[in-house]
Amino acid sequence: MWRALIFIAILAAGAVAAVWLADQPGTVVVTFAGYEARTTVAVAAVTLVGVAFLLAVLWSAITGLVRLPGTWQARSRERRRARGYKAVSRGMVAVGAGDPLGARRHAAEAERLLGHEPLTLLLKAQAAQVSGNRVAAEAAFGRMIEGEETRVLGLRGLFVEARRRGDLEAAHRHAQEAARLAPAASWASDAVLEAHCAERDWRGARESVERRASLGLIDKAAARRQRAVLLTAEARDRQERDPDGALETALDALKLAPDLVPAAVLAGRLLSRRGDLRKAARAVETAWKIEPHPELAEVYLNLRPGDSALDRLARAHTLAKLSSWSPEARIAIARSAIEAREFGQAREALEPLLHDRPTVRVCLLMADLEQLEHGRAGHGREWVMRATRAPRDPAWIADGVISDHWEPISPVTGQLDAFRWQTPPDVLVAPELARLDEVTADLDEEEKFVSIPPAIPPAAAPAPIEEAATPATPVEAAPAEPEKPRAPEPAPASSPPVIADAPAPEPRAPEEKKPATVLVSPMPHPEAANEPGPESKSEAKPEAVEERKREEARAGEKAGTNGTAYAPAPVIFPIKPPDDPGPEEPERVRKGVFG
Repeated sequence: MWRALIFIAILAAGAVAAVWLADQPGTVVVTFAGYEARTTVAVAAVTLVGVAFLLAVLWSAITGLVRLPGTWQARSRERRRARGYKAVSRGMVAVGAGDPLGARRHAAEAERLLGHEPLTLLLKAQAAQVSGNRVAAEAAFGRMIEGEETRVLGLRGLFVEARRRGDLEAAHRHAQEAARLAPAASWASDAVLEAHCAERDWRGARESVERRASLGLIDKAAARRQRAVLLTAEARDRQERDPDGALETALDALKLAPDLVPAAVLAGRLLSRRGDLRKAARAVETAWKIEPHPELAEVYLNLRPGDSALDRLARAHTLAKLSSWSPEARIAIARSAIEAREFGQAREALEPLLHDRPTVRVCLLMADLEQLEHGRAGHGREWVMRATRAPRDPAWIADGVISDHWEPISPVTGQLDAFRWQTPPDVLVAPELARLDEVTADLDEEEKFVSIPPAIPPAAAPAPIEEAATPATPVEAAPAEPEKPRAPEPAPASSPPVIADAPAPEPRAPEEKKPATVLVSPMPHPEAANEPGPESKSEAKPEAVEERKREEARAGEKAGTNGTAYAPAPVIFPIKPPDDPGPEEPERVRKGVFG
């Protein structure tokens, strides 16, 4: 808007000036080289403006021609720079995508277009890392430390490469140099702290922690915790050669972190060694209230050497009251009660822990309790077997490593205060398959003795009998001595008399979907079985025999029509008790009946 108004105003002023100049009388005479030119003032003014314009155009053309090579060079340089940065961008994408060929190609193009710029060197180093060329990567990082802007970045790359090849001394040296140049670089301070911890230089590690806290790299709570851990590690190393200094250091660690279990355990042991039992108990009780731990219980129960088992049991009850009867307190009570032969208290303490998947320690305590209280070796083995599949108890874990004792640093990464008291994951090898094998084994044992639908009333059903390989195949027995026939024993009054059966009809074919296992009882030869002895010839009546045959045939048909594989009714003879099998009964028959 304002620009249009200004343009109109300038145009109006020019028009007014032109009109005024045209209205002015006068003549302009120009004499040059013997020539004389005469014109009006207006024409002379217009001619002068035109000449000035032509001179300006001519000057611009001349200067443009003079500057043309430099302009072309600058524009070419800008195009190369744009292409170089585009190659850097594509190379970074290739590195992130894990494409070593593309990363190397774009890195070479960027280096050709941009030269040794920081981004080009970084791309070349990362492309070498992706390709696995460690020598080229270190060479690129070595060129980066020559520049002020990329020196810390180059030191970080050299630090990483040194750690990869296992040169911890060179890695420590690069980290220290980077921490000196850039104190706020967190990776450098972390690396320096890890190096001090790996060398067990706890004092230097504490100085590094103080420096990090002053720079604001970690918060105050984390700094206090790390200082407490370092003090505990130093006290543990000094407890043998300097117990007094170790005790002071452990107490300082407890002031910084009252819930640090290793510091409380160490302080309790050292105070107990000095005979200051009250102070030792107070230190352990303070940590126990925050986190009940088996190591604290072990120290607390054995504060005074030589105490009886009942004294330790009383201390265990004190721990239970302090922690509101936590599971660790109950385990401590049970263990002390078993040592004191107070089995009732041990069972009462473990009872609440048995309802929902008892852990390994609980199962082992129950095994000891069953063995010592009742002498039940079988029950003890049962609890031991349950312990093999029970949930695991908490342990010290750091970076997937389970340790039976606490350590200040991780054995994998060297990180400070990495161990945590937690429950390991339940890792079992194919638990369902193992359970299936177990059930299958039990079923295999049980299926050795299976009863078939009896052809006689249930009250007179025979005992479990041996499984036969093929159905309807009677087992031949040795013929009885003719000179001394044995009369069959009378059946009980509650059941009908057991007599020899007539040959059964032909068996039906079993179902194809689920063939049934047909079991037969051991019996004598059919011909001998159908011939009754002298006593049975005189007592058995033909009418009773025929009636019983019809009943047994109806029972067999009913069993066959109810979906059960039909089998001929077994011929049952009086079976002698195990203590008197009789000389004429074969050994195979006795084993088949009484197993």
